[in-house]
Amino acid sequence: MNKQFVTLFFLFFYIGFSQENTFYGAFESNSIYYSQNDSKDFNKKFKSNNYFNLNYLIGNKWKFDLQLESYLPGRLQNFSENLDDTYLSTFSANYKTKSFDFSIGSIYEQFGSGLILRTWEDRQLGINNSIWGIRTKFESDFINLKLLAGYQKKGREISNGKIIGIDSEILLTENFQFGLSYVGRLENIAYDFGDFTNLFSSRLDYNTNSFYLNYEYISKSKDGIVQFGKVSESFVKSGNAHSLNFGTYNPGFGIDITFRRLENMGYFSDRFEANGDFLETSINYLPALTKQHDYLLTNISVYQAQPYVSFQDPTLMKAGEIGFQLDLYYNFEKESLLGGKYGTKLSFNSSLWNNLGGDYSFSSQDYTTSFFDFGEKYFSEQSLEISKKVSKSYNYILLFINRYYNKRLVEERTGEVNSKILVLDNTIKFNNKRSIKFDIQHLFNSDDNKNWFGYGAEYNFNYNFSTYYSNIKNYQNIENNKPSYYSYGISYSKNTTKIIASYGKQRGGLICYGGVCRYVPEFKGFSISFNTTF
Repeated sequence: MNKQFVTLFFLFFYIGFSQENTFYGAFESNSIYYSQNDSKDFNKKFKSNNYFNLNYLIGNKWKFDLQLESYLPGRLQNFSENLDDTYLSTFSANYKTKSFDFSIGSIYEQFGSGLILRTWEDRQLGINNSIWGIRTKFESDFINLKLLAGYQKKGREISNGKIIGIDSEILLTENFQFGLSYVGRLENIAYDFGDFTNLFSSRLDYNTNSFYLNYEYISKSKDGIVQFGKVSESFVKSGNAHSLNFGTYNPGFGIDITFRRLENMGYFSDRFEANGDFLETSINYLPALTKQHDYLLTNISVYQAQPYVSFQDPTLMKAGEIGFQLDLYYNFEKESLLGGKYGTKLSFNSSLWNNLGGDYSFSSQDYTTSFFDFGEKYFSEQSLEISKKVSKSYNYILLFINRYYNKRLVEERTGEVNSKILVLDNTIKFNNKRSIKFDIQHLFNSDDNKNWFGYGAEYNFNYNFSTYYSNIKNYQNIENNKPSYYSYGISYSKNTTKIIASYGKQRGGLICYGGVCRYVPEFKGFSISFNTTF
């Protein structure tokens, strides 16, 4: 089948060669030689993930796309075992006019905010949940319609379950938009509660020059709860989601508030994949709504969304999450008391996430929840960041974080973490090309693994070449011999090509991108990354 798709791609390439056409692509390679690894199921060898993408446009209506992937001599650790060898990963053909769009093959799509459906690729996380099927769109000034159907990508295979979806957006006024969506999953296994699971979404969007408000409600039909990798036919519950986001923005000031409530909202084309390690065949997009931080110590004990029902034992029963996130931005004007010569930027973030409050019964495997009842706390965080330009050559960022993290509920392990993190990030520019960036970090923690200290430096010789070094040390963790995790490397970029080489010891734990996380065991080794477009 792979050979047939490649042949088809180059056939269209040949047919359209004499016409007005565009040909472009990209290649990415991420490789590691593991000199030391804590994963018992992973050999200490050279591993490599490689992606080769080709796109071909014929005129202004036809587009063809394919991606080849290679995992030789093996995939990077903690990527799905469904990723192996070399194969054609995705292929699509698309025909588009002003108001009509038709695609066949690998489809990436999103309905609304993604709470009901989103397919996307994130190579750092090993996620590619595109739909292998067909999609058609109709667009006008007042209404947009989408219709799709197919199977989901699952490594080099496809899902057992089928997906169908309908999405509509109606522009009621210049500032007001209304949307309706439906996504159905059909898995022919003959469960007592039915093969079809349905999600219905309705949403409202209102926007002006200085204010916005978005609300979405999703209803999920009854579905068997997945426990320990098996679908229960006796523990069957419906689900729902509420998402409200609003804010205002003016010159120098902005505030954004999001409230979200998820109850039994895991949704996979293969049911038993729910709450799995790799999020394969995930249909909807449920990221953690917390501030995404850039520093090593700020990414210890990070939160990941809890949309699933989980009854591990009588002391650990969950049905979803409820909480909020608030972002506030303020710029002190230049020449003011707190702004100084160049002004000062201030940002504040606060988030709180809890289990759904209600009545839970482990013996009968059942629960009832109340809409605004906040149960046990999963996570909370308050952060304050000050960004200040002192002179033409020097600026700094000062960040303080106060965080609570419940390992027992979030990771279903033991313990709670109360931590405070302080970061000072400095940048000095020597001229238009050369600069140095260095940071100092400290994590204060009376629980878990106690205190950490970290620092890092990056020197940019010019726009193309830079080198860096970083180190974090868990200096109060006497039981584990005060472990430290370091990395040093170089980066070179020229036009559309970038190469990064590094050596170091990686801390084990959750690695997160865009609020979605995967677990990586601790390892030490040499890595090289190559990325180019043409």
